[in-house]
Amino acid sequence: MKVFFTSKSLDDTKKLALVIAKNLTRGMVISLDGDLGAGKTTFTKSLSLGLDIKEEVSSPTFNILKCYFSGKLPLYHIDAYRLEDQINMDIGLEEVIEGDGVCVIEWGRFIEELIFEPLNIKISIINASERIFEISSDFSKYDLIINKIKEELNV
Repeated sequence: MKVFFTSKSLDDTKKLALVIAKNLTRGMVISLDGDLGAGKTTFTKSLSLGLDIKEEVSSPTFNILKCYFSGKLPLYHIDAYRLEDQINMDIGLEEVIEGDGVCVIEWGRFIEELIFEPLNIKISIINASERIFEISSDFSKYDLIINKIKEELNV
């Protein structure tokens, strides 16, 4: 199942993230891909608002993993960019990817072999403020999320 959403502003991106967040359940994994500056961390920050995360969410680029436990569900935020070369892969990411919360993985394509049944979101830059989000999954557990995006955001 697949849907495309055009975001013309940060507010549009936030609306999309909030629709997704309110329909997430334990064990769900979101794999985010897109060029540098596409808005992966911005999307994740908005998603965290929908999960009622109290902490300030920031990019885990230099940490690889940041965990947030103050919301409705734990949020595990991975930035796999520095794992592109497949070195240092054995750091226990499987435990959080298959964990008790929601896992968001920026640059998910670099660790595909570790990701189990993801919701894939590809962000394409159109211009300074406009993005196209391609949201897809082959797994039925994400059908509700994709249908809610269609219904609530009129796509």
